[in-house]
Amino acid sequence: MTRKLPLTLACNLYDRSLPLLTGQVEIEGCAVNFVPIAPEEAHARAFNGADFDVTEMSLSSHLLATSRDGSPYIALPAFISRAFRHSCIYIRKDSGLRTPADLRGKVMGVPEYQMTAAVWTRGIISDDYGVRSEEIAWRTGGLNVGGRKERMALDLPAGFDVRPIGDETALSDALVDGRIDALLTARAPACYDQGHPDIIRMFEDYRPLEEDWFRRTGIFPIIHAIGLRRDLAEQHRWLPRSVFKAFLQAKTLAQRNMWEMGFLTTSHPWLGDEARRLRDIMGADPWPYGLEPNRKTVETLIRYAREQGLVHRAVTAEELVYSQVSDKAFAI
Repeated sequence: MTRKLPLTLACNLYDRSLPLLTGQVEIEGCAVNFVPIAPEEAHARAFNGADFDVTEMSLSSHLLATSRDGSPYIALPAFISRAFRHSCIYIRKDSGLRTPADLRGKVMGVPEYQMTAAVWTRGIISDDYGVRSEEIAWRTGGLNVGGRKERMALDLPAGFDVRPIGDETALSDALVDGRIDALLTARAPACYDQGHPDIIRMFEDYRPLEEDWFRRTGIFPIIHAIGLRRDLAEQHRWLPRSVFKAFLQAKTLAQRNMWEMGFLTTSHPWLGDEARRLRDIMGADPWPYGLEPNRKTVETLIRYAREQGLVHRAVTAEELVYSQVSDKAFAI
């Protein structure tokens, strides 16, 4: 019998990754130990020890590592996490802030300056509202509990005001008491989740804005990619294609379940209506894998990172994302 290559795989449990845990989809030639893990922990362990052979990883952290000494992983274009970001800005009702254009000269909290969600949101603020990142003072730290640190060391040009808010301070509390004017975060802060009467999203009705942004740009922001340890990819030349193929098959199954109306695979009674609306706006495959269908999105993220002082040299899309696999080659 042929011995299978043992692989550890760390990933959050999404509909598009679950078939790899259940065994419905296998990585050919591999014996996989699937480790369900929260994204923040996966990112930290990826860039501080490369703990897993295959891992969900922050695309912005991978970009910073690639632009410096090199990343321990290659990024397969299986973009496991994506999200629009107009919902990410939180303010106090009495702040006087109405649109991102009002953030110029203000103090804004963010868990990590380099986190991918923040790169995308700041890019939108700059492109659509004319406020550059250096025109806002940034305070970093834990969202609901103080002490969070930047995963990747920052090396920002002069003119960028980015400082820790302090180990004893949570950004959620700082927003409530006015130590910061606004908060940029992918996860809702505790003050908002718990219904604090003075805390609101800047855009409570964010879906029309995000749909309009997609129609204008064609971009569905990529947040995380699937990383494969570089040394394994070099040792086993077949492995990148096999891993990518498995993630593509898992995503395809998840999408088929989403379109299935004979029986509901998720606990949403009007999923069919949502799926039709999604198809009308974003097409038959709203979550494309592969570099070419995502080239504009990847190159936009690189541009945003350079404009925000995170990257100091030109990085190509091919340097950032492994380009020798395609969703067309493994269609099922």
